[in-house]
Formats: sequence, structure tokens, C-alpha cells
Amino acid sequence: MSGVVVGIYVASGRTLPMTSIEEAHAVPGRGLEGDRYFDGCGTFSDPFPDPDSEVTLVEDERIAAFNRDSAGSLQAAQTRRNVVTRGIDLNNLVGREFTIGSVRFLGHRLCEPCEHLQKLTGQPVLPGLKARGGLRAQCLSEGVFRTGDPVDPK
Repeated sequence: MSGVVVGIYVASGRTLPMTSIEEAHAVPGRGLEGDRYFDGCGTFSDPFPDPDSEVTLVEDERIAAFNRDSAGSLQAAQTRRNVVTRGIDLNNLVGREFTIGSVRFLGHRLCEPCEHLQKLTGQPVLPGLKARGGLRAQCLSEGVFRTGDPVDPK
């Protein structure tokens, strides 16, 4: 049941566009270096994220299903999730440890869509991504992971 990272994204501010990067530096208690939550300026920062807001993930397959079911045109970066995966059911990682490359994470809860996301995308993500909007996770170890790295449950 392992998957692969097909995209990594960060944004330096709560409404700024997500930028695609090839590798990310994960830091426990902060998230991904260069991301809004790492610097305490994300929508849900206070001033630093709760452990379940350090890193967010979404499945490429769920984005494709949303677009098919809603005739949408949502791109991976527009989901505002940090890591896009393929080949793994992220919902099954709630309450479980997993690795991306050699970096350890803990899946906390589903990353349900919110009104902020719907406003930024202009697409019906509230109903369309319910229960398929991704995963909120906490960094358990520091390290670098890259596009193409495996995502493995423990």
C-alpha cells in the first residue's frame, strides 16, 4: 500500500499562490521550510501550526475524481496542500505513522476543504472534496524528501 510523491508545494503567505518545489525540508514543530505555516503566517497559524497543520497531503487521484465529477479544472497547487501523492489512500493514514523518503510523519485527521479554499479556487470544493480533501500530518523527524520519493505506512 505504498505510494509516491508526485508534487511538493509551499506558499509564503495565506493567500499567495503555491509554488512547486522539487524537495522539501521538514522540521518537527514547524512543517516545511519556506511554507506559510513554517513561518507562522498560515490561515490557521497561532503563531505556529498545531501539530496537525504542519504538513498537508492530497491524492492526485482525488483531484482527478473531483474534476471529473464536478466538471472542474482544479490543479494540484490550487488545493493548497503541501504534498501530492499517487497510489496510496491517505484516509487510511489517520492515526498512523508513515514515511516520505526517510522523513517520519504522523497522520492526524482528514484535511477537509474550507470556505477559504473555496473562495481562493472559485470551484465547488466544499461538497466536491468532502472526505477526499487529503490528510493533515505532523513531522516526527527532520529531513529532506523529494518528488518521486515513496510514501510508506508503518
